[in-house]
Amino acid sequence: MSQIENEPESAPTGVKTGKGSAFWLSFVAIVTSIFLSALDLTAVATALPTITGDLNGGEDFVWVGSAYALSSTAILPLSGGLADIFGRKPIMLISIAFFAVGSAIAGAAHSMNMLIAARAIQGIGGGGIINLTEIITSDLVPLAERGIYQGILGLTWSFASGIGPPIGGSFAQKASWRWLFYLNLPLTGIAFVLVLLFLRVRTPEGSMKEKLRRVDWTGNAIVIVGTTLAIIGLTWAGIRFPWSSAQVLAPLVIGLVLVGAFMVYEAKVPKEPTIPWEVLSNRTSVSGFASTLVHGITSISIIYYLPVFFQACLGASPIRSGVDMLATALVVAPFALTCGIMVQVMNKYRPANVIGWVITIVGFGLLTLLKADSSTGKWVGYQFLVAAGTGMIYAGTIFPILAPLPVSRTAAALAFFAFLRAFAQTWGITISATILQNELKKKLPADFVAQFPEGLEIAYAAIPLINGLEEPLRSQVRTAFADSMAVIWKTMIGISALGVITLLGLKEVPMNTVTDEAFGLNEEKRRQQDEERTMAELPANQSAAKIEGVSTSTSEVKS
Repeated sequence: MSQIENEPESAPTGVKTGKGSAFWLSFVAIVTSIFLSALDLTAVATALPTITGDLNGGEDFVWVGSAYALSSTAILPLSGGLADIFGRKPIMLISIAFFAVGSAIAGAAHSMNMLIAARAIQGIGGGGIINLTEIITSDLVPLAERGIYQGILGLTWSFASGIGPPIGGSFAQKASWRWLFYLNLPLTGIAFVLVLLFLRVRTPEGSMKEKLRRVDWTGNAIVIVGTTLAIIGLTWAGIRFPWSSAQVLAPLVIGLVLVGAFMVYEAKVPKEPTIPWEVLSNRTSVSGFASTLVHGITSISIIYYLPVFFQACLGASPIRSGVDMLATALVVAPFALTCGIMVQVMNKYRPANVIGWVITIVGFGLLTLLKADSSTGKWVGYQFLVAAGTGMIYAGTIFPILAPLPVSRTAAALAFFAFLRAFAQTWGITISATILQNELKKKLPADFVAQFPEGLEIAYAAIPLINGLEEPLRSQVRTAFADSMAVIWKTMIGISALGVITLLGLKEVPMNTVTDEAFGLNEEKRRQQDEERTMAELPANQSAAKIEGVSTSTSEVKS
């Protein structure tokens, strides 16, 4: 453990990257891909009530989001392993293709089952896109220089998150929700062409048969089954079935046991594990992973449940609630960029992570003060603060994860990083939904609650009815929602405190200034330029001797 932390220079030698046209064209290709995934993820949530109503979704509406989360999470470790074996570019292209196929089927869906299946296919593509974006960025930019580029990816995600909810709400109210999915088709076409033409990264050598033999099929099967079962249990927990029921406990416990078995299997059995034990062999990386897990829980609660506050307490429409969320969507990215710049300028990552968690806790504390009649200044200001802390941590945890590791382990570490974040987000949605359901049952008037069948999520069923209620019932319902959501934010304060505890394990480790030479830019001129630069830096007598030696060997070859 200590050896890796104290001697990061023992990692395999990489290469210093240039920033020529090949680099920027490659970076534009992956930025376009991440924009595509983020836009769909945020837009669908706003249009979900309209979609489920049109398809008579009833109790199955939760699976429109859960099917995407399930498949995208389960595929993350496999996509990282495949990227190491087959290369980044083909796996990115396959991910974009899956996303396009899923979008086409979702747009044409005539039943909830068809839509849910389409979302699962979309999730495979979306998970792969997000994972490969991080991995390719690491191939192009050394960790010590990555702060600004991570910030650019964050800005892209934030921009897509900002325009996604209004777009989703507009299609739902003014046109057809089907165009929300059909819109992805030209976007996927653009992303596919950009990646195909401009993503110039190396591909590992070897035959297809040899590469297929290297894939850790058993390990991936274990984690996919385990993740699927666990997410099924979490999807049902607290809403459709009680937490203590067999329908929740059986898949959840079996799933978590299988995820644990996957970690043991990876450490003991395969020659080329999907997640090498080395990525968990030091306390700094483990602390970074733990912080990512906590951040996944807290950040998703803001994204999913602040719109509930706007619609239930302030009477906002789906479009209006998307606009109200801009105070979060447009703040996360600038502070992610700020975190990256801090890390790059200071060459340290602990301060940014400390500041991020402190601001997050303060922000959640302020959210607990929101009432049904809170002023615009309050809900905008409180959002701003919690979003600022969330943005800092969003960009901050990747540095301690990768700093102690050799560059050859970057893809595996990032695959596990993305898996933990996605898995944690499922927990965050479930925890928040369970709290809100239980609190609403206690705080809403009994006659109002009685009209909703058992197993139905009260919040989403009640919101369309609130504006049509007579006083004083309408005010009572809005007050109950505000008080219930305060309990969610109080819970997130406690969970964020766990994020502060993870800081105790962080140790400042010098960050790599090179990238993995096996997956860098496929640009021969760059190598020649590096050699010329090395020659220029040599003392004059050494350069002359080097040139003389080259001339002698050349004349010998000619003779």
